[in-house]
Amino acid sequence: MNKTIRILIADDHALVRKGLITLIASEPGIEVVGEAADGVEVVLKARSLKPDLILLDLIMPRQNGLEAIHQIKGE
Repeated sequence: MNKTIRILIADDHALVRKGLITLIASEPGIEVVGEAADGVEVVLKARSLKPDLILLDLIMPRQNGLEAIHQIKGE
């Protein structure tokens, strides 16, 4: 059974997000389901989108990546 891997990308730089989305989306079996610009947004999107994998920057505004990881894991 081939399952598609669903990825959420979080980075405060739009150009980095777009580049990663373009690169990752071209791979078979992988789907980018969302993107976030900061730690607060990634927590909210992780709740709603339930991705298999989250690729995130550690240094982001409003909430850094480590804080976001702890909050997501706690939920």
